[in-house]
Amino acid sequence: MILACYACDPGLTRGRRYPEIPAPTRTDFQRDRDRIVHSTAFRRLVYKTQVFLNHEGDLFRTRLTHSLEVAQLGRSIARSLQLNEDLVEAIALAHDLGHTPFGHAGQDALNDCLQRHNPESAGFEHNLQSLRVVDALEECYPAYNGLNLTFETREGILKHCSKRNARHIEAREPGGVGYRFIEQPTEGPQWQQPSLEAQLANLADEIAYNAHDIDDGVRSGLLSLEQLEQVALFSQHRRESLVLYPDLRGRRLLFETIRRMLSAQVYDVIDATRLALRQAMPANVNAVRYHSRLLCFSDDMARQSALLKRFLLQNLYRHPQVVQTTLSAQQVVRDLFDAYMADPGQMPQAHIDRFGGIDSRHAAETKPERVVADYIAGMTDRFAAREHERLKGVVAFPG
Repeated sequence: MILACYACDPGLTRGRRYPEIPAPTRTDFQRDRDRIVHSTAFRRLVYKTQVFLNHEGDLFRTRLTHSLEVAQLGRSIARSLQLNEDLVEAIALAHDLGHTPFGHAGQDALNDCLQRHNPESAGFEHNLQSLRVVDALEECYPAYNGLNLTFETREGILKHCSKRNARHIEAREPGGVGYRFIEQPTEGPQWQQPSLEAQLANLADEIAYNAHDIDDGVRSGLLSLEQLEQVALFSQHRRESLVLYPDLRGRRLLFETIRRMLSAQVYDVIDATRLALRQAMPANVNAVRYHSRLLCFSDDMARQSALLKRFLLQNLYRHPQVVQTTLSAQQVVRDLFDAYMADPGQMPQAHIDRFGGIDSRHAAETKPERVVADYIAGMTDRFAAREHERLKGVVAFPG
């Protein structure tokens, strides 16, 4: 496929932190994707969940199935826009590698633990943790820690970052993936933008989780089709489905409605982005970085997407049953953190061996609280629950 001038060309990559001889049969971005798929952290995603925890059912989305859905949506859009599909796929498959067990509940609890233990701590950011996974925590290769991915893939993984954490990254890697969160241009957008491929992976993530949270919410019984009639994006496509298939009911009606919602959003992104690109006419990837975000919804679809997110927040994420599970999950993470801090010997020796690194530039990453956080963040839902039962003698999620 011929890439557009504003797409990331693997032949012009900004490279890897540790130089390597190029692969004879794969581009650098294809190689990144393959390394991610073969990583330990990627395999763990099959037992990490989001809204519904692993013990609540086998058919709810996991981080792994979500990542595959994001990759599929991203590749479809990238192909139409002549962007680099392999880079979009690599970012999509890696974007959740740093997520804790129990979804956002685990992330919030782990952040609170770090802040409580050390108010000066940088806390826990799952995007930064995903970068730590591919940069340092994976142990696959003899010459370095991490997966040694290209700059472009790593940039897409770090889609959000506090200025404080960005400065730590910049100190170790001047002009690297943290730079755009620090440097303020004198004109144009407030911050430098990442590549269009990174922007696309981010938007595909939003499209995917909105759709599958509807599906999982209805499957769980916490959302009804009648409730979803409040959401214009859903009700419109449900009506269209019934016009074409008047006898459609149940799961088939839900699936057809969500399929049409996804298609509408994908085509909207393609059309809105093409318009933005025609108006901006970026000559290359660097021009994209100094322009306002170009990979986008239309204004109308952006409003509809925001209303859908608001509906899900009010009716699903804050549902009493979800809140109760969230509180239990957060207690598990807090108990694990306190137990390992009190007795590090409860962790595998490989993690204890990371305490107190000799390189002062990375001292914060080898402090006991950070090592403990890394260990917990890498757990699956079911392993974290088993560890909690072993250490506390309590079943956190009975039945």
